Amino acid sequence: MAFTPDPDGTHRYRATCTWSGSTGAGYDAYARTHRVEAPPASAALALSNDPSLGGDASLLDPEQLVLAAASSCQLLSFLAIAARARIDVTDYRDDAEAVMSHDEGPARIATIVLRPRITVAPGPSVHRVERLVDLAHRECYVANSLATPVSVEPVVTFRT
Repeated sequence: MAFTPDPDGTHRYRATCTWSGSTGAGYDAYARTHRVEAPPASAALALSNDPSLGGDASLLDPEQLVLAAASSCQLLSFLAIAARARIDVTDYRDDAEAVMSHDEGPARIATIVLRPRITVAPGPSVHRVERLVDLAHRECYVANSLATPVSVEPVVTFRT
């Protein structure tokens, strides 16, 4: 099933999060593993809590998903802009990082830093590629949706 926006251009996304078990034995005893589905995608994700909060370290947690969403959105925004500009991007790797803060107020992701290492075919200047990275950041739906500041620190190299 293809995605079709509403007649007014609004895009709607849906997700279903499910869990079953028992919390009757207390905080330390219940399973944190749960399942998330987001139709029409057929893949479902098994998720857990951060291991420091009793979660399963082998599964993704919600904080990692926020970081992954920001990183993925930046990647896709940049590739679209680079392709329209006829810049040949041949590799992109983002070693992104989110920092959780417990200082003031409620716990929250305080910062997200994206660190894409971008390889392009010879032709454009580093400055031009960096400008496109910045444009992609300004157009990234996820970064624009978060209250958490998202910064991008690109490193541009040229394929030899």
